[in-house]
Amino acid sequence: MIDVVHIFLFTFLGIIAIAIIRLRDLFAAVMLMGIFSLLSGSLFTVMDAVDVAFTEAAVGAGISTVLMLATLSLTSSMDSRLHERPRPMALVAVVLTGAALVYATFDMPRYGDPTAPIHHHVADDYINRASSEIGVPNLVTAILASYRGYDTWGEVTVIFTACVGVLMLLGGARTYYRWRHADDSSERGGTR
Repeated sequence: MIDVVHIFLFTFLGIIAIAIIRLRDLFAAVMLMGIFSLLSGSLFTVMDAVDVAFTEAAVGAGISTVLMLATLSLTSSMDSRLHERPRPMALVAVVLTGAALVYATFDMPRYGDPTAPIHHHVADDYINRASSEIGVPNLVTAILASYRGYDTWGEVTVIFTACVGVLMLLGGARTYYRWRHADDSSERGGTR
């Protein structure tokens, strides 16, 4: 049953990705990217990676969509490259990169394999010590908040810094837009 859900979600992800590539309306592309992130979060949930699904939903479907819509409010909603020639070298680069990534997956352990190296490095230690050392019933929360607290803090700092940078850029563009239009109206003898 779970394989049917995986296939269903992967199929929709592929269809949405192709639709995003083909669209020239940037607003529709931003909306589809939000849907793509939401479906990715659903796929992560089905694969029992709820913490990754939560991050994908919050950052991918939430913050990224809002920031792209804010950027779109400062620009036109149509792609200006309507009659651009196709770039065959870009397609070759994408196909070669995709082939390399697919080839690399053959070296990975099977999904859910309990003998995979990742399950026997520090995971056993975390599982054995977390309840007595941390006292948090959720193992993922114990690992992210305690054992890997500095990593989590660093990741949150990076996301916060990126959001502040984007908001500053958007605010700067809006200020420049107002300043530019104020100059144009003063040259024409008009007032604000």
